[in-house]
Amino acid sequence: MKIDSSDFRVRPGEKVRLKKWRTRIKPYYKSKEHYQEILVEHVREMSALQSMLYAYGRYSVLLIFQAMDAAGKDGVIKHVLSGVNPQGCEVFSFKQPSAEDLKHDFLWRTTCRLPERGRIGVFNRSYYEEVLIVRVHPEILKSQGLPDDLLDEKTIWKERFRSIVDMEDHLHRNGTRIIKVFLNLSKDEQRRRFIERIDEPDKNWKFSLADIQERGYWKDYMNAYEACLHATSTHHAPWYVVPADDKENARLIVSRIVLDALNDLEMSYPKTTSKRRRELETIRKRV
Repeated sequence: MKIDSSDFRVRPGEKVRLKKWRTRIKPYYKSKEHYQEILVEHVREMSALQSMLYAYGRYSVLLIFQAMDAAGKDGVIKHVLSGVNPQGCEVFSFKQPSAEDLKHDFLWRTTCRLPERGRIGVFNRSYYEEVLIVRVHPEILKSQGLPDDLLDEKTIWKERFRSIVDMEDHLHRNGTRIIKVFLNLSKDEQRRRFIERIDEPDKNWKFSLADIQERGYWKDYMNAYEACLHATSTHHAPWYVVPADDKENARLIVSRIVLDALNDLEMSYPKTTSKRRRELETIRKRV
């Protein structure tokens, strides 16, 4: 069964109710071996397109991953980008803002990490945290050094959404293609994975009491995500809501989304000029 990435795309202006977006769907693979075959083929194709992206040097690609804890962001990034040349790909994880970050506007620290032309940049969490976790915990706003007249919760989120959309439009006009993925995990599956983390030594280092505390704000986070997806999924920078209860299926879907975006770019390897051909022939004779 072919994966149609448009099935997971949030249309511009679409009202989002995450309860209507499934967290698990029928797998696109028949067995673990079949899953590996599909993923390997996707990675192979992605590697070839990434090489062309690097050589063409006109576009950059930014992948943004947002999700609740334990949704599998790290695993998706690891498996989907496993075959991409490290020279053409950079991954950044954004944690709590530093004192320096807080002295700038909320887009500053991520803007500094945008990919160069010819490269793929990956944001594991991003500037969207500023309309998600900060919205769920509005007390964080008070630590950001903003003037008091800008702290009106009735307007600040709309203003931040506008800043984000304007910035992403600007990036698109300058050759950056943006792919935004929300890994849609169910609360029950999160609980199962949390318990798994406790029981497995190679995973429990990821787990903390703060994760459980944030789980208590699940409904608030869902409301924040719905508002964010509705306000910021645009034609040029769409959101994709990917069912994440099945990790393998999620990886196949994300890899298909990335492949479709890369294939949509009008890329080619640089054409060789007559002068360059003569130069290469001279080099051939000297080898």
